[in-house]
Amino acid sequence: MATWPILSLTTFLPLIGAAWILLFTRNGEAGVANAKHAALWTSLATFIVSLFIWFGFDPRNSGFQLREHVEWIPDYKIAYHMGVDGISMPFVLLSTFLTPLCILASWEAIETRVREYMVAFLVLETFMVGMFCALDFMVFYIFFEAVLIPMFLIIGIWGGKDKIYAAFKFFLYTLAGSVFMLLAILAIYWKAGTTDIPTIIATLKLPLEWQQWLWLAFFASFAVKVPMWPVHTWLPDAHVQAPTAGSVILAGVLLKMGAYGFIRFSIPMLPLASDYFTPFVFVLSCIAVVYTSLVALAQEDMKKLIAYSSVAHMGFVTIGLFVMNNQGVQGALFQMLSHGLVSGALFLCVGVVYDRLHTREIDRYGGLSDNMPRYALVFMFFTMASVGLPGLSGFVGEFLVLTGAFKFNTWAATIAAIGVVLGAAYALYLYWRICFGTITKDDVRRMPDMSAREIAIFAPIVLMTIWMGVYPQTFLDVMDASVTKLVADYGAALKAAGKTAMLR
Repeated sequence: MATWPILSLTTFLPLIGAAWILLFTRNGEAGVANAKHAALWTSLATFIVSLFIWFGFDPRNSGFQLREHVEWIPDYKIAYHMGVDGISMPFVLLSTFLTPLCILASWEAIETRVREYMVAFLVLETFMVGMFCALDFMVFYIFFEAVLIPMFLIIGIWGGKDKIYAAFKFFLYTLAGSVFMLLAILAIYWKAGTTDIPTIIATLKLPLEWQQWLWLAFFASFAVKVPMWPVHTWLPDAHVQAPTAGSVILAGVLLKMGAYGFIRFSIPMLPLASDYFTPFVFVLSCIAVVYTSLVALAQEDMKKLIAYSSVAHMGFVTIGLFVMNNQGVQGALFQMLSHGLVSGALFLCVGVVYDRLHTREIDRYGGLSDNMPRYALVFMFFTMASVGLPGLSGFVGEFLVLTGAFKFNTWAATIAAIGVVLGAAYALYLYWRICFGTITKDDVRRMPDMSAREIAIFAPIVLMTIWMGVYPQTFLDVMDASVTKLVADYGAALKAAGKTAMLR
């Protein structure tokens, strides 16, 4: 297996399914059915192939593994270089895990241009996986930006009534930030003479002033992707207008790209600037945790409430990343994985009732536990996971982030803890308004409970959420060596510069 190009196979296998749909299916009932099945089986095959990355990964090795290197533009030292470590590998599997569930969730919800929709999702999967595997700056940038195209189309073609506005806002916000990242990449290439990421991390040494400018350029891109306050305003619009599966991928994977950028580039390549700007990141993150939680409490649209909760949860992530101790960083990574599952599942819960009543207004529901008990149970499960109930995945990430934050700065940790309380308030308030009480509307009373297909979608996410909550060591072991090296290298860089972390 060591000789297989397993990362390339996982990355580009979805394109084979997309090409098959374009070439061998036609419009019409039979063609649409074939396109759906081709997309589902291709995404399932991709997930199975991606499991070999997990099986072939050595958690004791802190470096990049399963590497593939082919010269691409040798005159400029640009190569097709792929590899994974304990930080990136779990997000490859998260991407391949969620994609078939999204396709299954779209089985009946998408009724127009189904072939093109399935192609867009398979292409999106290729770009997501490639982004997490890329070890060359130019390859990374291509995948990072290419993700925008299929998601722009998914929102703009299959979204709600204001889909065009939301799609262009999403595209322009993220693209504008990425222009600065491109400038930073070019500056690093000019200084290092290469675009190879491991080489740059190991050899690039820049003075603080250089690092500060480059850090801000990266921040302009990654902060929008997270998204951090105050550049988060594109996210609620994108979530509200996107189809259900689009919201799942947006919350489950695309929001992780910004945080991944911080931990892959900003922190290891620019440690002095990262330390310098840590108080700035903490201020923005604490505002996000509290402010967007309060905004979530005031929402009347289910999707918009969950969208604002995502901003708050990602505030936890950025706090954990920049405390730069093992507990904080591992907690942030674990929280990213947990949020990818739980937030995605909550959007799927919204999709279940939206497909029946075609509204996301909270006041239109109430009392669903009477006629949809299976749905009420699943919704309650993921609500509890979102608020951090012990035994479920959300608890582990929040606990580790708060532990790491208290060791670093008690004020940031205290504000983050307030966010946990507010998170429980808006999540339980939403559940109470949707599922408790007495049914007063006839159309709500006629809503059928979850189908076998919908149960099949939720079942693997339920199992993963319990697994991560009951035995988190499975995932923490994978991250441990890479995180330990990252933290040690960061501390060594500060020590060599005669500095200690600013808030420590």
